Amino acid sequence: MSDNENEEPENPFKGTPMEQLFGAFSGGQMDMSQIMGQMQKMFAPHEGSVNFDLAKEVARHALAAAGPDPSPNSAQQGAVDDAVRLAETWLDSVTGIPAGATTATAWSRAQWIEATSDTWQQLVEPIAQHVVGAMSEALPEEAKSMAGPLMGMLSQAGGAMFGQQVGQALGGLAGEVVSSTDIGIPLGTERVAAVIPAGVEAFGEGLEHPASDVLLYIVLRECAHHRLFHHATWLRPALIGAIEEFGRGTSIDVSAIESQLRGLDPSRPEQIQEALAGGLFEPERTPQQQKALDRLETLLAFIEGWVDEVVAEATKDRMPAAAPLAEAMRRRRAAGGPAEQTFASLVGLELRPRKLREATSLWAAMRDRQGIDARDAVWSHPDLMPSIADLEDPLGFAQGENRTQSDDDFDTALGELLDHDAERGDGPTDERGPDRSE
Repeated sequence: MSDNENEEPENPFKGTPMEQLFGAFSGGQMDMSQIMGQMQKMFAPHEGSVNFDLAKEVARHALAAAGPDPSPNSAQQGAVDDAVRLAETWLDSVTGIPAGATTATAWSRAQWIEATSDTWQQLVEPIAQHVVGAMSEALPEEAKSMAGPLMGMLSQAGGAMFGQQVGQALGGLAGEVVSSTDIGIPLGTERVAAVIPAGVEAFGEGLEHPASDVLLYIVLRECAHHRLFHHATWLRPALIGAIEEFGRGTSIDVSAIESQLRGLDPSRPEQIQEALAGGLFEPERTPQQQKALDRLETLLAFIEGWVDEVVAEATKDRMPAAAPLAEAMRRRRAAGGPAEQTFASLVGLELRPRKLREATSLWAAMRDRQGIDARDAVWSHPDLMPSIADLEDPLGFAQGENRTQSDDDFDTALGELLDHDAERGDGPTDERGPDRSE
């Protein structure tokens, strides 16, 4: 007889609220109070399409299962405070955009989950709304009529399943991030520069640079992001708008879901977990979504490129470790971690900049040709921003050779007019609009 024969089967839902529900059935025992409690959480009323209270609970369980997560101590908080003061001084010498952060703080990974959850809900909701809605709409009419009052419950179940997946992704991301702006969007409270010391330490492992240099480099990037987003007030709405447009284009391949479900073995719950983690309800990419995704990725590239350029100038002749740390950060962003890949599989959306080096070169070229004030003035209005095409010729954009403002205004106005006419049904649409990061 095998030594493992009497062992309990591994819980496939370990680290989630479903762990207790599955455990209630183990060993032939059933705790109905536990089961009903978990079901009540699953179907609890919630605002929006995603049960985000459930998502946060799942994220916290997943993080706790990954290992200890101590709160930052006073020495770590003091190190962050000192690094922020030095970083702001260095940044003042290379950009006219004033400091955006007024407070510095050190977070544990659990604090990152709590502090960023509202922003994540705002980012995920447009996509979840259309995924859950598409799941309901994809049902045959006869199935809808038979379901009747159960349709609301089905939507609740869809929101709960989506919440489970979001929570797992956020729990994994919490183990990878280093700051509140690590994905290129400020996720935490406005004007608060937040760093996760445990994440900074993990990033610095194997890089053979002093821990103080690694922390200062991360803080420089954090403070630069806050400067840009506080100065360019249109930037956050533009990013959210691109994500919302991505969500509006969502469609679900019901036949593919049915095919996967038919292949699952009900006696093996781990298969269900693998299917969910592998994007069982992942939406199909549509042309509309691809356009929104291109715009989002390009805008993220311009943001990250500007941050790279400004931090490189701030550390030049001051911090020899900055160049190898910058390259390590580029490799990290290009590869993406397991949790980022899980999140991309979940919503079909990768929050990763494309053509980052080209964007960095564009801002550096503009500084060389016209100075830092001209480089930073571009962020004052979205109409002044470079386009995807400008990444192919950064020197041309820096010298103002690629376009004239009047041509761009004409193309933009024409595109808006055609779109407006199409909405009223007055005429055909023209897919040829200017390619902008708006």
